Parts: sequence; C-alpha cells; structure tokens
Amino acid sequence: MNILLKSTDVRNNWSQFMDEVKWVKPAFIMRNRDKIAVLSGELLEFILKEYNLTVNVFMEEDGTYTGSFNEIDIASNSLDLETLKVKLAQDLLEYAEEYMNEFKLYFNSPNRKNHFPYIYRVLLAGNDISSIKSICAFNIKSNKRVV
Repeated sequence: MNILLKSTDVRNNWSQFMDEVKWVKPAFIMRNRDKIAVLSGELLEFILKEYNLTVNVFMEEDGTYTGSFNEIDIASNSLDLETLKVKLAQDLLEYAEEYMNEFKLYFNSPNRKNHFPYIYRVLLAGNDISSIKSICAFNIKSNKRVV
C-alpha cells in the first residue's frame, strides 16, 4: 500500500483499502489537492490519549457540589459527587454531539476550536458514561472531607 493513494484507486479497491487501514497501517487519500487521513479507531484513541479533561469540584455552602471543566466551558451542580460526575459526563457528551452537528460553526469559533481533540475523545467513548468519566480528572477542592 502506497502512502499517498489516489481517491479513484481507493474507490475501486474499497474493501482491500479498509482492511489494510484497519489491520496494517493508516493511509492518506489524495483527491484533487485535498489530502484525507484515514485511520482505525484504535489508532485515533492512541493519538488522543493525552487529551484528558480536568474538572475542578467545589463543595458549596449548602453541601452541594459544583464542577467545571478547565478545557471546555461546561459546569454543573449536584447534590452528591457521583451524581455530579455522571451529570458532567452527560453534559460533555451532549456538547460533543452538538459540536459535531454544528462542526463548521464550532471549529471556526476561536474560543471553541481547541475543543476539537477533546470532542473526538468523548465521541470515541460512545454513549458509555463510565468511559467518558474515565477521561476526566476530578480535582476536589473543599475544606470538608469528601467520601
């Protein structure tokens, strides 16, 4: 398999191309002047493994917990820590889906462009809230002991 493939050749040998990308190595497709990278989900996960999210969690005076992501402007409040983690993961998934549905708008917004690798990392987790929570580091800041 060549490193830079013509789109016509890929189209004519689609099954072989997909098998090679999945089992042998990633590829680049050239169409006119456009270069497209194609790689397996496992390789994409490897590339994005350093894109973890940091959540600062504070215990409020009323005993509830507020958490906010450092990398993405999402925050939530909940009665307990575990519910907060689930809620933040759900909010993150919802934002990732919205980001991709409005990709041109979000990616071209200066304050949201850098969210893209995190969004892809979230989408690789699928709808699995536990997997989404696992890419988040929760920094709990409180004077009270959190269990």
